Amino acid sequence: MAQTQLNLVNYFNQLLTPGLFEDYAPNGLQVEGKTTLKRLAFAVSATQDSIQKAIAWGADGLVVHHGIFWKHQGARTITGGWGERVKLCVKNDLNLFGYHLPLDAHPEVGNAAAVANELKLVSQAPFALHKRQPLGIKGEFTTPLSASELKTKLATILNHQVILASPDETKQVKTIGIITGGANNEWIKSLEDGLDAYLTGEISEYNWHDSIEAGIHYYAGGHHATERFGTIALMNRVKKDLPDLEVTFFDSENPA
Repeated sequence: MAQTQLNLVNYFNQLLTPGLFEDYAPNGLQVEGKTTLKRLAFAVSATQDSIQKAIAWGADGLVVHHGIFWKHQGARTITGGWGERVKLCVKNDLNLFGYHLPLDAHPEVGNAAAVANELKLVSQAPFALHKRQPLGIKGEFTTPLSASELKTKLATILNHQVILASPDETKQVKTIGIITGGANNEWIKSLEDGLDAYLTGEISEYNWHDSIEAGIHYYAGGHHATERFGTIALMNRVKKDLPDLEVTFFDSENPA
């Protein structure tokens, strides 16, 4: 059994509603490959490493959070290391699907929702509107824990070093807003919503001072580390909804 390329595009459109988002990357089918797919690989980013792993596994398609086209890069020649990514897909007839903000924000299989589920947050709700669409999830802990205890918990869940900018690490954290990846400056949304804490992947020098002075516990757990969960959740949803497809996830070494 297999799925057609068109069926998969329609499936992802219905599930992730990419048309609702004003993104800085094209969401959907970025490189067209085989019209019939039996094996679908998943990865956080479309790199030479993940593409080569997918090809070696015999994948007909690769679904990623970070695709290979970004508006800020403008027109590019298909040369060098980046060009090799495109050529690998084309030469091997590999469909490449990329879903950026739609996968960040999805309330069930999104990156933030998946991390929130790992934290066992309750009262989950959309968080941080960007052009009328949420970027993440906010929620509550059933039992508050100290800021330092939450840092340790996150390091275990993410399997990654966590940076904590905190006004007082002994204070209790009851509520948190989550936007995975590189949403450094969106910590202000936690302040606006009256939340205790904020989790994202990265932190800049000035975020450290600004968040502490505002009274927000700011956690940075790694861009890649915080965005593995949504990709895996999406894969598991596909496995359930489209059982005729073989699926697998390929991780890449990325401490950033």
